[in-house]
Amino acid sequence: MSHDTTTELPAGRAPARPAGRTPEHTPALPAGRAAEQAPALPAGRSPEHTPERAPDRPTGRHRQTCPVAHTSLDPHPAYPPRPSYPPRTPHAPAVDRAEARKFTEDFHRETGAAAALEDRWQEIARQIDTTGTYVHTGAELTWGARVAWRNSARCIGRLYWNSLVVRDRREVHGTDDIAAECFQHLRATWRGGRIRPTITVFAPDAPGRRGPRIWNEQLIRYAGYVHPDGTLAGDGRNTGITTYATELGWHGRGGRFDVLPLIVDSPHEGVRWYPLPSDAVREVAIGHPEIPEVADLGLRWHAVPAISNMRLEIGGISYGAAPFNGWYLETEIGARNLVDADRYNVLPLLAHLMGLDMSSERTLWRDRALVELNRAVLHSFDAAGATITDHHVESERFLRHLRREEDAGRVCPADWSWIVPPVSGGLTPVYHRYYDEADLRPAFVLDEDGARRARGETPGVPRLP
Repeated sequence: MSHDTTTELPAGRAPARPAGRTPEHTPALPAGRAAEQAPALPAGRSPEHTPERAPDRPTGRHRQTCPVAHTSLDPHPAYPPRPSYPPRTPHAPAVDRAEARKFTEDFHRETGAAAALEDRWQEIARQIDTTGTYVHTGAELTWGARVAWRNSARCIGRLYWNSLVVRDRREVHGTDDIAAECFQHLRATWRGGRIRPTITVFAPDAPGRRGPRIWNEQLIRYAGYVHPDGTLAGDGRNTGITTYATELGWHGRGGRFDVLPLIVDSPHEGVRWYPLPSDAVREVAIGHPEIPEVADLGLRWHAVPAISNMRLEIGGISYGAAPFNGWYLETEIGARNLVDADRYNVLPLLAHLMGLDMSSERTLWRDRALVELNRAVLHSFDAAGATITDHHVESERFLRHLRREEDAGRVCPADWSWIVPPVSGGLTPVYHRYYDEADLRPAFVLDEDGARRARGETPGVPRLP
């Protein structure tokens, strides 16, 4: 049951390089290459907010968010023995028939297949009566995953929701094979830099049977190390999962951009870790079009943001492992990942390099450095040929999406605090209006269990002695 939907996006290649000097340092880095070590930054507690954006706050019964040494991985790798945690007790409630019915009605109505509704519902009802759950068809899974993106209130980039590529991997169960499919996901979405929104869906939870889980917040994340003197190397957001990976047997190099291993949890095999193969990790070195010294900071970021610790809920069925990606908005990297004080905190370094007056906040040195860092991110991704968008373009695209949804007679949920970008928000058209915050299904869901796994804290899974 391998079903790929390969609807193409409109031409998505990154814009051409800006005219003028293009520094030698801006091409994509080979995966695994060590960056120059910069001064250690103060350690801080990993923030509670979800990936790259504003702090989480509950919405109804869940929280939603907007989607080292590398070695190759064979489907059944012969790795050296490594610690493994035992499986947890499987558990899942029976499917809610009302949710299943509503999803089935919505699917048949929107896809123009209303005549087949009752026959399909009778089949679903029989499956629920017999097993407590039912099996989505490939078309239902594809439509459900796409609509889950359409319903993501915190995602500004939903204009192309109907072009999401759905990789149906529900028949894949072993941790080795799940990891191999995640790595293939990263390869397939890259397309030479023309990144394509993609989701890979693994087996769902069912009564008496829990599906697989991925511990990592994203398929690619950088390790964070707290030194004995309290200083930090790497991404402070990931210190907990770094410690957990180390307890499992992984050994990082202690650098600022060590790629964490993928940690996969199977109900039959427990927890296992896998180093990411070099050809699955595309990274971009950060340089500036007019300030060549920015390259000396040794900054980089991975090109594909693939969220991997959220559940996909479709028609009462929960898919606990369904990694998905779009492409980056430059502010996610240039205003959050590299900037947050408890992560990389690069603004003081950049402002010093630029010779800015940092004697007072009234000099707006942070604001000036922030704009130049975002220019550097855009310039570097463009020079590397990797798809990225900016907050002005994406704000216009979101309002186009909003108008389309209104014309179709649908509610378009949106969380203002996430839709408005963290840089120059008042200059974008999304700032000057209110939005509906409906809790719709299908949906991507971040529950407390998923958030704890990403911090390496999930209760019920024993720690190594």
